Amino acid sequence: MSRGFRQDRQRRITLQLAEEEAAILRGLAEQLLELMGRMPDGDPGLAELGISENTEVPEDPVLARLFPDGYQEDPAAAGEFRRYTEASLRDGKRAAAETMLKSLSGDLGVEGKIILDADEAQAWLRALNDLRLALGTRLEISEDSYERLAGLDWEDPRYAMFAIYDWLTLLQDTLVNSL
Repeated sequence: MSRGFRQDRQRRITLQLAEEEAAILRGLAEQLLELMGRMPDGDPGLAELGISENTEVPEDPVLARLFPDGYQEDPAAAGEFRRYTEASLRDGKRAAAETMLKSLSGDLGVEGKIILDADEAQAWLRALNDLRLALGTRLEISEDSYERLAGLDWEDPRYAMFAIYDWLTLLQDTLVNSL
């Protein structure tokens, strides 16, 4: 299993992955892109300006976590905030996931090494954060999650998902420390 990101002697950010690990990251990024989809339809003129007619919190809990309300105590202000920010947030999250996929799509070679420049490393950091938010929401991660994990049978499909969540946390932590 990958030990995470490192900074090499040339001060580049590197990550060595087994093909199975790269496949997991590719699959998660593809699922995230599919989930985010595109903005709800509306006035094309407004859409060109990054303004949406949508003012509602998404029904899917993962999307609601990725695109939270800006003002929880003021629904009108929250709606306006969403209207003016969600399109650019969505575009940024999509771009970060696409950068991750692009890094993972090439031949990783025998060593399975990925080398990131500063911009790519920042995009990976954002994508890893979004993946952790999405998976954490689906798993209902909370303070007692490790207690729940300790009670899970090894064969329970959620066990693997908790392990992937922990691995994403390791990757995010080592990337932050490498920057």
